[in-house]
Amino acid sequence: MIKSFKINATDSPLKKELKHKIDLKTKPLGALGKLENLAIKIGLIQETLSPKISEPTLLVFAGDHGIVAEGVSPYPQEVTWQMVMNFISGGAAINVFAKQNGWNLEVIDAGVNYDFPPELPIRNLKINKGTNNFLNQPAMTDAELIQAIESGAQLVTELADKGCNCVAFGEMGIGNTSAAAIIMSKITGIHLEECVGRGTGLDQHGLAHKIGVLSHAIENHVATQPLAVLKTFGGYEIAMMCGALLEAAELRMTILIDGFIVTSALLVAQHLYPEILDYCIFSHQSDEKGHQKMLQYLHADALLKLDMRLGEGTGAALALPLVEAAVNFLNEMASFESAGVSNK
Repeated sequence: MIKSFKINATDSPLKKELKHKIDLKTKPLGALGKLENLAIKIGLIQETLSPKISEPTLLVFAGDHGIVAEGVSPYPQEVTWQMVMNFISGGAAINVFAKQNGWNLEVIDAGVNYDFPPELPIRNLKINKGTNNFLNQPAMTDAELIQAIESGAQLVTELADKGCNCVAFGEMGIGNTSAAAIIMSKITGIHLEECVGRGTGLDQHGLAHKIGVLSHAIENHVATQPLAVLKTFGGYEIAMMCGALLEAAELRMTILIDGFIVTSALLVAQHLYPEILDYCIFSHQSDEKGHQKMLQYLHADALLKLDMRLGEGTGAALALPLVEAAVNFLNEMASFESAGVSNK
């Protein structure tokens, strides 16, 4: 049986107090725009008028996908493990952005088709060496789905025990845009062709082939409920992120949502526990086809739009300074009274 979570909505009388505190700052009403909304959101999550960001941590989950055998990606499957090696050597974009913006970074093997040497700084939570090819069979078993969700939740519990109250997730997995596109289509009801993008750079012929393969996969399965969809079409990294998202919300952590793949995990999570959205800050709008429609479906307003479609958690990594700015102005900016400035 899937672990149950207790996630409460953040609505409280504190919202009025937070807004009042912001309105008394030395600025015109509403002049800090989205930063004011961020400050209120984080204050509500932490249930305080003086929130703070502690030990922000970005978890990068890696996993392989059996559907790659059908030619849905221009890159071979071994790129997944090769990029994991790049992460741990510090050479990827996420390493650069995490270091620049103050994130702790951890890399998790959720299900890569490769045996990493045990001495490497990789968290080994491997469920299997890649999922099944979901064209003709479910990507994972019930037991594997449960294991993935519970492993993701346990990781976040450990982070909270170390003092982390702000978390983000990234991913690496050749073929995972295919999994995410089907999850999106099945959860939202949006036609598959509007959900499928070029991923790591498919040309028009490759895109048409990808849509055809994924259409046949949908026809071959009857999954409709969110967890059944995740089991049938998802990846181990996506399922692990789903569990991590839910646990983070239960522990009242601020969650920075990255791009297309992470949002597909959130689509499943929010269908199970709608209140999770109270804990989510949407860092950016990915350039991957479908992500804008995902955000619209969730009534989400992304902080950044940089035409990025890299994954890895890079959008979330770039958004942390804005989150910290919202908290800092709330705590450190003078009020009209304390500054001796006349208010209207």
